[in-house]
Amino acid sequence: MTEHIQFSDDQNVLLLLDQRYLPNREDTFVCKNTETTIYALQTMVVRGAPAIGVTAAYGCYLATQEVDRDATEWKTQLNQLLDALADARPTAVNLRWAVTVMREAWNAAGDIPLAELASTWLALAKKIHAEDIEINTVMGRHGADLLEDGDTVMTHCNAGALATAGYGTALGVIRGAIDKGKKISVIANETRPFLQGARLTAYELAKDGIPVKVACDNATALLMKKGLVDKVVVGADRIAANGDVANKIGTYGVALLAKAHGVPFYVAAPSSTFDLDTPSGDQIPIEDRTPREVTHIGDHQITPDGVEVFNFAFDITPNELIAGIVTEKGVLAAPFDVAIREMIQHDTPNTSTLG
Repeated sequence: MTEHIQFSDDQNVLLLLDQRYLPNREDTFVCKNTETTIYALQTMVVRGAPAIGVTAAYGCYLATQEVDRDATEWKTQLNQLLDALADARPTAVNLRWAVTVMREAWNAAGDIPLAELASTWLALAKKIHAEDIEINTVMGRHGADLLEDGDTVMTHCNAGALATAGYGTALGVIRGAIDKGKKISVIANETRPFLQGARLTAYELAKDGIPVKVACDNATALLMKKGLVDKVVVGADRIAANGDVANKIGTYGVALLAKAHGVPFYVAAPSSTFDLDTPSGDQIPIEDRTPREVTHIGDHQITPDGVEVFNFAFDITPNELIAGIVTEKGVLAAPFDVAIREMIQHDTPNTSTLG
């Protein structure tokens, strides 16, 4: 996979592979301050909860480069920039998680000069970046045991290397199974309206030589009825304390169909995606994005002028539809509220062999 998140020490900027233009061209977007980082997050230059968290961590460092170092109120200025960064997108909990990690490091360091804080944050952002790749690799090894040799796995949206710092969550499980010598093929739902499955999942799997077919979102029921889907594995943007999962719009429908057809439905996400402060999916805010993503495909308008649209970016999959949640600490089994609490608080998740 192409490195899609890179920090340039020479230029002192964050370089992102601009996912808006994939698979047709590979452009680089430069984040040089808080404004450009927020723009990248909101316009989906970069997307996927773990990748959003890594980008936000670097964004905190970039914020230190734009405050007035000589001003007595630089701390106030910096906190305002961090608040704006944390509020850039409402659903992906990794965004606020990354900003919180940076703030906690600042609090732990005490009253240090801005230059020293900047150095500390840059080192921490690079650590978060590297750890995300390692976490996803470990997660992939855990999840690989859920897949059988010869399985065809359906996935929704993009939860691969492009959605993380590298390797992937849902696609990491698939890569982990392949690394263990299993032959796995993938059905990538196109994922309207932004087409992350058709544009991004198919792009990275094809680039890695992993067999993939793209399916219309509304083909899911037929494909399952025909017995063409053995497992479903998706990522997550936030997981509530009870195991309800927020993921790309359409995931809930896939989970319902999987339940109806007896297809195991799994979620893969790092521990940073779990939110113990949110009791259930009912309390997870759902981002309502620009109507243009629905009314247009690229620059081509497909709906009549003046017609209103829905563009909720995420939906909530209830925990009872989920066969297991793959994390870097193991595979969580129901009851998920107990398993999640143990994982977060004691690092001893409730794991089991799941079919």
